[in-house]
Amino acid sequence: ASQCMRQSVLTVLLLSLDLASAMRIVLQRVKSASVTVEDAVVSSIGRGVLALVGLREGDTTADLEYCAKKLCAAKLWENEEGKGWRKAARQLDYELLLVSQFTLYGDVSNKKHVPDFKRSMKTAEALEAYGAFKAMVAQAHGDADKVKDGVFGAMMDVQLINDGPVTLIIESPGGGSSSGGGRGRYCHRRTEGDGGRDCKAADPSRGFD
Repeated sequence: ASQCMRQSVLTVLLLSLDLASAMRIVLQRVKSASVTVEDAVVSSIGRGVLALVGLREGDTTADLEYCAKKLCAAKLWENEEGKGWRKAARQLDYELLLVSQFTLYGDVSNKKHVPDFKRSMKTAEALEAYGAFKAMVAQAHGDADKVKDGVFGAMMDVQLINDGPVTLIIESPGGGSSSGGGRGRYCHRRTEGDGGRDCKAADPSRGFD
């Protein structure tokens, strides 16, 4: 009985972890980076950050805001005195290159080892959430012209010179707990009267709301 109870508790914990939403970003400090689509360079940056952006089913506006702020605030460079990890891209007026990357939630734990992307946010919703995220990053950085991106959903060739190399992962706390957001849509603003959440897609031009 004791063993069964422990197994049940473990199962519940694993299910809870799997259900908890967490937006994921893999960021790389670069000397330069570019995105090419169909043999044409669509975006390029000099010194700055290349960010692979993964959206998970159930991510909320709170997840987007958290990751946007962390991405722009990450101190990856030394300061004027030569002390490392003291300056962020926005402080040095460096650029950011965002690349949508649903494969960050690929799961190859199945017996056939075929990637399963069921945890990734669905395409239509992810497109709107990604647009909102880019607007938030532009606002957090302070200079929208310094924030570039690839082409959502396209086959892209991504080239970079990793500076260091330095590669870090940012994940939101998950579940949109700070905003009360539900699963299945990223939630933007409260509806009037019922105290709930309006889970329709946010207007990307609004940024933080």
